[in-house]
Amino acid sequence: MKRREFVLAAGVAAGAASASPAPRKLKVSVFSKHLQFLEGKALAEAAAGIGFDGVDLTVRKGGHVEPERVEADLPPLVKIIRAQGLETPMVTSGIVDADTPHARTVVKTLADLGIRYYRWGGFTYDARQPIVAQLEALKPRVAALEKLNREFGVCAMYHTHSGIGQVGASIWDLYLVLKSFDPDALGVNYDTAHAMVEGGFGGWINSFRVSEKHLRGIAVKDFLWKKDEKGRWRPQWIPLAEGMVDFPQFFQMLAATVFAGPVQVHYEYPLGGADTGQRTIKIPKEQVFAAMKADLERLRGWLASAGLG
Repeated sequence: MKRREFVLAAGVAAGAASASPAPRKLKVSVFSKHLQFLEGKALAEAAAGIGFDGVDLTVRKGGHVEPERVEADLPPLVKIIRAQGLETPMVTSGIVDADTPHARTVVKTLADLGIRYYRWGGFTYDARQPIVAQLEALKPRVAALEKLNREFGVCAMYHTHSGIGQVGASIWDLYLVLKSFDPDALGVNYDTAHAMVEGGFGGWINSFRVSEKHLRGIAVKDFLWKKDEKGRWRPQWIPLAEGMVDFPQFFQMLAATVFAGPVQVHYEYPLGGADTGQRTIKIPKEQVFAAMKADLERLRGWLASAGLG
């Protein structure tokens, strides 16, 4: 083979390889909000016993770690969790922008501990103002957070909620804000249920595709539309596989990307208070653990079918 032909053939092969992401196993963490009734070693032992690979720690007001105490309290807690063979790939913070109290200290502490990701967000719309102008006005705040994250080599993942007045609910608006920023400093934590609440039949597919460049985290939960006590249709959170989220299709789509995690499981259906992050729960903890394990096993089945488990 002539040298020119060899180079062309090698280029075609490289292109084919990049078009087919290598098989990988995604690690799954529990959102520690749902184990808020446990602390320290008990938290770590429960997460390991259920079968998780890691813990997404709450580092926010009322969480496992208060932001003002992050330097003192996060390192020993991370050490305890890692001693159980678990990872600490991310935390869920209360950071909205670089001016959030203790934001710099939280980000620096994460970097010191080798924690690459944290969840951020919370932008809302003013219904009296034009939406496009509000999105443009967010960009300087986002730029300041990008600068902070790049300084310490960490990535903030904006969590996609559903609901009226939520920036990022449709995800397209979040794309318009983030598209010019470094995705390794500012990413998206794509919530499967919230995305389908807002995306319906096919919109969630497009919102997933448009966010792919910035996709850095996946939050997993399921829902159904049900009427509340006033007869209004509202999303109701339920165990995995009992709702409307098309998880098999979702994970097949995810497998076609280069996404490598972190994945988090959320438990927001009734669990005696564990669902809302209560420090005292009204059902036996074993019942909470059993529900968590059942959802985790369903999730691992979908991951395996998609070549991600």
